[in-house]
Amino acid sequence: MSPPFTDQQLQAYLDEALPTESMSKIERGLRDDDELRERLLALAGQREAGVHGLGEIWRRHRLSCPARTQLGGFLLGTLEGEQHEYVQFHLEQVGCRLCAANLDDLKQQHAEQLQDTQVRRQRYFQTSAGLLRSKPD
Repeated sequence: MSPPFTDQQLQAYLDEALPTESMSKIERGLRDDDELRERLLALAGQREAGVHGLGEIWRRHRLSCPARTQLGGFLLGTLEGEQHEYVQFHLEQVGCRLCAANLDDLKQQHAEQLQDTQVRRQRYFQTSAGLLRSKPD
């Protein structure tokens, strides 16, 4: 028998919004547990019929997810206090895959910008090196 999963976890599974480990646990449970498969089918049917709970609307519209600008501030270390703590909690404890992917994208952009800046500085130095005059003593 698989561990009991809440309807909220199963709804998040349908949205592919759970951390990878939780998704794997549910998938293993679905292979072995007919009752769990029936519950998931019932939840999917309710969703298709237009029956939406507050929690589902909250998750679907990602109301608890920080904005991309907040994720950028977290990456750069400019968020303070409770904002920083919440973003860290959301990424590490909630395990929001969408926000983690967003943060990875921001990290990649930041690394590319740093590299471009270094290349640009080196070019400026190389093109202006002959124009620099030494100070007469």
